Amino acid sequence: MHLYLRTHVAAGPGQVWAGFTRELFLALAPPFPPFKLLRFDGCRRGDEVHIELGAGPVRFPWTALITDHGTLPDGTYYFVDEGRRLPPPLRFWRHRHLLQPAPGGGTCIVEDLEYRTGLRALDALLYPAMWAQFAWRRPIYRRWFGAPGRVAGAH
Repeated sequence: MHLYLRTHVAAGPGQVWAGFTRELFLALAPPFPPFKLLRFDGCRRGDEVHIELGAGPVRFPWTALITDHGTLPDGTYYFVDEGRRLPPPLRFWRHRHLLQPAPGGGTCIVEDLEYRTGLRALDALLYPAMWAQFAWRRPIYRRWFGAPGRVAGAH
């Protein structure tokens, strides 16, 4: 299943790239499911992110590897995280983050996500929850990097 969301923010791509920190990662976390951040290396190729989903006796590890990062000729910064150890029912996870220069200034933060469970019907059933998890990020990005038409950096 493929999910694609765009959020326009005031800060430029380089400033947004520099802002993809452990603190932002924690701020972006939705209220459900509960999670604990165990490791956050960063957003460069070879870095890892380890989280634990759930609470109480039911917990699931999630390990992601940053498989690629860089800057494109048009000034777009990007990084890709891929699931290495995923919680059920996920079997595949690939999340491309694009920080594209926006027309008229600022950045379009693109969440380009592909996930699979192994069952197309289950992928479709999960889509609204996945969409909500990433739509949750939009106002947080704007708090951190400024809303279009407003000065960035007030978080």
